[in-house]
Parts: sequence; structure tokens; C-alpha cells
Amino acid sequence: MTRWRPLPDALPREARHLVEQLRALKDRTGLSLAELARRTAYSKSSWQRYLSGAKQPPRGAVQALCRVAGAEQARLLTLWDLADRTWPQGVAVAAGPAEPAADAPPAGAEYRRWRAAALVSFAVIVVLLAGLLWVLPMGSG
Repeated sequence: MTRWRPLPDALPREARHLVEQLRALKDRTGLSLAELARRTAYSKSSWQRYLSGAKQPPRGAVQALCRVAGAEQARLLTLWDLADRTWPQGVAVAAGPAEPAADAPPAGAEYRRWRAAALVSFAVIVVLLAGLLWVLPMGSG
């Protein structure tokens, strides 16, 4: 049986219950995190974050652990649904709420920059093609 560290105090009760059940299921398999990672689509470090309560496990990870353990999924997926409503979204629980960096671009800024660059590139290509068609002779005759 794995010796687990205490879960973060900031973890809501529903999320705590889910992680405790996932830990028990993982222990029941007798697998190490590396073996669990080899049998699922989730890495060893991902499993470490999920089972430490640092990050909410995706629904698919819960399903994968149930499959590997040969356990019924319905109960744990119900726990996942309850935990999903209370889990702090987009925040690592162990680190607490993070303040955005003063020099960090706002969300979506990278996408907008990429989209603008793509549009400018497209416009340049259209202008070059139009110029090429203008300069080329229309035919010999």
C-alpha cells in the first residue's frame, strides 16, 4: 500500500473524497505510478498530480483507472461529477490561487497575434499572386 501525503487543506470536501477513492483504487491494483502510466493514456507525473490532489483528474483518467482496476465506473464517475462542480478551475490546489504576472499577455492574446500574422501572410500572398498575374503575358496572340 502506498504511503500517501496529506491532501491540500484548500481541496474541497467533494474533491478530497474523489481523490481518496482514487488512491484506494490505485492501491488495490498494486501498480506503481509508472506501471499505471504504461497501462493508461496518462503519464506518471499526471497520475502523481491527480492522486496528490494538486490537479483535478480528467474524467477519462477516472475511467482508465477503473478499467485497469476492474472496478465499476458508475460510482467513481458520480464522485467525479460532484468534485467537478467544486474543484477550483484552472488553479493548482497545492499552490493556491496564482496572481497573473504583470508582464503576461492577457488570455487569448497569443491566439490573436497568431491570427493577425496568418491574415497578413495571406494578404501578402494574394498581392504577390495578383502582381504575378498582372505581369505575365496573357497569351501569345
